[in-house]
Amino acid sequence: MSETETWMSTPLSSTEPWMVVGLGNPGPEYAGNRHNIGFMVADLLAERIGGTFKRSGKAQAQVLEGRIGPPGPASRRVVLAKPMAWMNLSGGPVTALKDFYKVPTDRIIAVHDELDIDFGTLRLKLGGGDNGHNGLKSITKSLGANYLRVRAGIGRPPGRMDVAAFVLKDFGSAERKDLDWFVDRAADAVEALVSDGLERAQGAYNS
Repeated sequence: MSETETWMSTPLSSTEPWMVVGLGNPGPEYAGNRHNIGFMVADLLAERIGGTFKRSGKAQAQVLEGRIGPPGPASRRVVLAKPMAWMNLSGGPVTALKDFYKVPTDRIIAVHDELDIDFGTLRLKLGGGDNGHNGLKSITKSLGANYLRVRAGIGRPPGRMDVAAFVLKDFGSAERKDLDWFVDRAADAVEALVSDGLERAQGAYNS
């Protein structure tokens, strides 16, 4: 049985919450960076829910509680989170929030930038390696690898440009033309994971 089949075979409880973690670096100077696309997706989901992020008293993070899905019993309780620690320390806030809200690890969705996927492309998966991403590396060290990921492609740096410099630069002018669409699609993918499960969401969004 594959990881996807194992995950799909577990009945979805309407009472256990989900947690969506948008990964990024705190501070206005990083807001438009490629590395902060997870924050961008989390901010859009907050708009859709109709709430405002507030500083958590339980972790170094901004948090918003709400529901995703159609109104009524089919909707799912969700905790949106943006760690306010540096990217490479994301595991601490995520673990504290997981413990406080009692979120199963396989109901945590990390939204992050992905170098090995072209800009504008999404990949959804459960588990796996961190591919050198410091935010994932920190979360995996704290929780293990059995959490969901929405991998938002940003592509590789041009020429010999350093990877760290590339991810900490703002999206280029050509990318910004499609950035709103891409963030919107990534937010849709998160909602599909929560409402429809991994297999259906992969079928719809693993473009």
